[in-house]
Amino acid sequence: MQNKKGVFITLEGSEGVGKSTNLAFIQHWLSERGLQPVMTREPGGTPMAEEIRTLLLQKRQETVSDKAELLLMFAARAQHLDTHIIPLLTEGRCVVSDRFTDATYAYQGYARGVDMSWITQLETLVQSDLRPDLTILLDLDIETAFKRVARRGEADRFEQEKTDFFDKVRSGYLDRARQEPDRFAVIDASQSIETVQHSIADVLADFFDTRAEP
Repeated sequence: MQNKKGVFITLEGSEGVGKSTNLAFIQHWLSERGLQPVMTREPGGTPMAEEIRTLLLQKRQETVSDKAELLLMFAARAQHLDTHIIPLLTEGRCVVSDRFTDATYAYQGYARGVDMSWITQLETLVQSDLRPDLTILLDLDIETAFKRVARRGEADRFEQEKTDFFDKVRSGYLDRARQEPDRFAVIDASQSIETVQHSIADVLADFFDTRAEP
């Protein structure tokens, strides 16, 4: 995607790290600075992609093929990008997504054991050269995350996975962050919400200050 003029920010993390609360904070921070952010999520973000999200998250007795799960993730992403994210970025808008392709590497790659080369091939097919400008990763130990998820009530198909699964998800995210330190900002989500949001504000301020430099 050669004509992107906007800013693409993603927020990543496993279940229970506080993404919903902090997405609202990010939206407020950006809005206060006149950036009029468009908030979206993955899988989802468009009517068709939300239908695919429902397919992916609902619990079922039938075993879900890892390949089918991966392909559905990228089917939703293709629709999301082509009909929503890319047009907004082309217009120069600021788009913030609750998860993106790093989640696919963490969940389907590291945790499910899907061949990473398949994910990379689909990433190139669906996204071309589009990658997030900034990825904020909320990191939290699995025990604390599980306690938070338990307070939500009934778990979806992913949330009902075992501790080992989420250990691998967390490791996958942290590996991704080590591989691309210029894009990732890792924040300790075990801290107070005020401390976490202060860290997020610092990351956003540094990011936009750097973009503004001649």
